Amino acid sequence: MATVGLEIIESNDAGKITASYIESQSDSKVKISRIDRIGTSSHIGVGVGDASASPTAAILLTVLQESMGRVATILFAHRLGTSLEPECKMYRLAADVFNDTAMILDCLSPSFSKSARVLVLSFSSVLRALCGVSAGSSKASLSAHFARWGNLGELNAKDSSQETVISLMGMLAGSFIVSYVSSPFATWAALLFLLAVHLGTNYAAVRAVKMRTLNRQRANLILSSLLEADQVLTPQQVSIQERIFERDGVLRWQGSTILGYCRIGVSFDQFLTAIGSQSQAKAAASSSTVDVKSIAKIFQGEEYMLWPDQRQGCIVIVLKTSASVKSQLKAWAHALAAQHKLQSRKTRLRLTSPPQDILDLIGEMLKNVNRNFPSYIGRLKDVGWDLETAALETRSGYRVMLRT
Repeated sequence: MATVGLEIIESNDAGKITASYIESQSDSKVKISRIDRIGTSSHIGVGVGDASASPTAAILLTVLQESMGRVATILFAHRLGTSLEPECKMYRLAADVFNDTAMILDCLSPSFSKSARVLVLSFSSVLRALCGVSAGSSKASLSAHFARWGNLGELNAKDSSQETVISLMGMLAGSFIVSYVSSPFATWAALLFLLAVHLGTNYAAVRAVKMRTLNRQRANLILSSLLEADQVLTPQQVSIQERIFERDGVLRWQGSTILGYCRIGVSFDQFLTAIGSQSQAKAAASSSTVDVKSIAKIFQGEEYMLWPDQRQGCIVIVLKTSASVKSQLKAWAHALAAQHKLQSRKTRLRLTSPPQDILDLIGEMLKNVNRNFPSYIGRLKDVGWDLETAALETRSGYRVMLRT
């Protein structure tokens, strides 16, 4: 009798410039680098005129803010570090949202009581820390994307020079404008207007970036287009359709219909839980059940296994130790095709169907994927997609070794 041995390994880590660089920089460099000058008048009065204020209290407040910011940096990097590169466009814009929100909180802080003000300023420090992590990590990924000739150092040097020039221009403009802003209404009107311009230009800059790696959202777009119409979308076409903020793990058909959710790189315990929940739910109504051996037999020649988790309403994918980037993309294509088949009106199958029916469907969809996937790979490479960089896992994942 065949036996299945398991070994679970946890992994902690996945022209000269691109054409989209110039377009994105032309928008992102329209930054109001001295917006804080406009908001300075809102800070007047913080600690001024308060007889109980002391240098010690100010130092303690600074220590509290710095401490909370550093703790937030550590926790944020630990929790979302893996997703920073695959979702660099989202986190680049999120960094601006964090920073501008922190600036508004700083300006609002004088209107709070002394105890509440400490909490507001501490939360503002946390947001700035999140901005630093998001902006720094996403900028590194975007710079690597732009430097097509490996000229990353040159690109960063010139980018820093551009930021210096823009900062000087912003400083001069801010010094001129602030002399005409005296009333609270004018201060807030100018501040909110400039923040809106800041976020608007950065949103346009992020939208202009045409990434070539396949994260979950871009994989959904190109794979559903291939499966539905046998059409290969280019990076430029996908950049127009993709959302900046997308739900994590969603399986979306051609950018509109949500079919369900998928988790890739799960532990084998989670995979067993998914199998158990499906079998136990139908044990009373049907004697048809499946076990790990039945699933492992279907995926014997593959570098992954997948199964729908009825309890959580998603498809879980466990990756084998030999799983390559192309195998991960194939697993995602298999999950997308299976979920689309499950939700199709032409079939009565659902996640709540008997396990044996689900197993037959997965085996059928695997045959379809195997028949077409090799040609998909060649066609995707021809239009410029990077199939050598892993971008589907957004959390530290697991690898499993099966012995039969």
